[in-house]
Parts: sequence; C-alpha cells; structure tokens
Amino acid sequence: MERTRFSVKMRSSLGSVHGMGGRHISGAERIVPEKSLEETVCEMLRRARTHERGTADFIQIKVEELNLSKAVHAPLLRFSEIKSSSKDEGRRIAAEELEAAGVSHKAVTAGMSLLGALTDSMRGAMVLDAETGERLDTLPRPGTPAPDPRRGIRCSSMDIADEDAYRRFMKARGLYGDHAREAMVLASKVQSEPSTVAELCWSDDPGYVTGYVGSRKNGYRRITVMKDLGDPVGGRIFFVRHGTDTGKYTGYMENTPVLIDTPEEGDAA
Repeated sequence: MERTRFSVKMRSSLGSVHGMGGRHISGAERIVPEKSLEETVCEMLRRARTHERGTADFIQIKVEELNLSKAVHAPLLRFSEIKSSSKDEGRRIAAEELEAAGVSHKAVTAGMSLLGALTDSMRGAMVLDAETGERLDTLPRPGTPAPDPRRGIRCSSMDIADEDAYRRFMKARGLYGDHAREAMVLASKVQSEPSTVAELCWSDDPGYVTGYVGSRKNGYRRITVMKDLGDPVGGRIFFVRHGTDTGKYTGYMENTPVLIDTPEEGDAA
C-alpha cells in the first residue's frame, strides 16, 4: 500500500535577483509517487524554460516527501461549460455565476474591478470578503511581515489521488492538457475549505483565453472566453465568508496537502 508521495513545486520568474521581484513566468504543483519524481522535475524545468510568457532566468523547484496519512481528501468539482464569444460576455457571465454562488453584487463588482485593473499577473490569489468586497490578503496581521499585494496567497500542495480514474473522467469530457487539469485540481482544493464561497479566475497565458468560476454550489463552471487573445495578464480571487480568519485560511491553502478524488463515471459530476 502506498504510504508516501513527493510534493514537487516549481516557480519561475524573469528579471529577478535570487527570485525576488521580476516578472512571474510560471508555477506548477504536483504530488507524485517516487517512480514519477524525476520525470515530473524535468517536465517542470522544461515548462519554465519554454513558457509563452518568456524564458525564466530564475527557477526554483522544491521536492518534499509527504506522509499520505496527513493528506486531506476532497472531491473533484462537478464540471460544466458555458460558451462565450467575447471578453465582455464572458465576464458578464462570470459575474452572474458568482452572484448565483452567494457572492454579493458589491463584492463581485469590486473583484472584477481589481482583476481588470492588473497590469501584470500576481503570483497568487486575492482574497475578498464575499459580503463587503474588502480585500483581506493585504490587511496587516500581528507578528507577520507586511503583505505584498503582488503576491496574494498561493493555493499549494494538491494533486489528483488516482491518475487513471482522472484521465478517464477528463477524456469523457473532451478535456486534455495542463490548463484544465491544474485549474480543476486547484479549484477543488479551494472549495474544500469551508470558508470559501466562490472563486474567479482567468489565465495569464497569452494564448489561453478561458476562465472559470468555482463553487461548491455550482461546481467548476468553465467559461470559454474571458479575455482578449494575446493578453498576458490574468489572475484569481477567492471570495470568502464574512468574518473568515485569514491566517488560518492562508495556512490551509498554502500548507495542507490535499488529494482530489475523481468520481466514478456513474456518479454525478
């Protein structure tokens, strides 16, 4: 019986000094068995050096052995897709989906404005109060350094529990490649934290215009067009319940290993 896996994390940037500053290029997360470790590390290195956002000059790859008994299991979100033909239409649909998931109109408006105003991609996610729209990840916390608004919080340490079941599930829905996999895994971990109301995301890859809204209520709602082709700026927001302890929330997102269970084909998904 499998008792351990390895957490592999990569982040890369361009124009930084020892990884501080510069432009974010790419990041990736996997939790893999030992037999897949070397291949995974090589894939991440290649990705950082050949990414469409640029060729990274700083690449950090971290490998850590994990005891699987300490991992949390969470279900893969239900998948559905909404067609949109333009950025404006896609973002209007996303706003409607967020409100349907329980985010207030005020918070949706604030979130759309914050993401739309970005001039470069963040390394993590903004955290907004789903009721008031206040940005929480930039508020100072006692005993911690001043938050960097360009960083946000990172959802980290997650992967699929059963690779074969996941591939069958995605193939049946015509979904392939890293974008869909990483988005659905991340969205599923985000929703496994009870304080999360919904998530909004669109990609920072210039050639990938798709985004999504995630929620426990409505699942993973893929929206086909949410930005203009060639736009290198993307981002994500976690909308959380009013009164959420952001320190505990950040700790779960960044440090708790989560394995995502794929539903059987006969189950609702």
